[in-house]
Amino acid sequence: MPRHHFFRSARALLHRLAAAALAACLALPALAAEPVIIDVRTPAEYAQGHISGALNLPYDTIAAHITAAAPDKAAPVILYCRSGRRSAIALETLKGAGYTHAENYGGLEEARKRLEGR
Repeated sequence: MPRHHFFRSARALLHRLAAAALAACLALPALAAEPVIIDVRTPAEYAQGHISGALNLPYDTIAAHITAAAPDKAAPVILYCRSGRRSAIALETLKGAGYTHAENYGGLEEARKRLEGR
């Protein structure tokens, strides 16, 4: 193989590897970041008990306040409420706003169990 073909092939391979490495590195922050935990119940329900570190953004106002709580739309966001119904509504709101790693953990007790297992 002539030397110039070898170097052209090596350069093309390096560009492909660099692009793959860059893509992998860009995906790491979303995977490694601590999740933003959001209790979508009412402030009164939140005051009666919530997961430590959880923010209280009621499901019917989450669209107006989510960017302050989670400005990175690729950041992991965990939602919970009392039974899972309101957090499901909030999840659809966040998906519509472009959040790509939001999850509904259901009710408070289910969310506690799932978070303990992390």
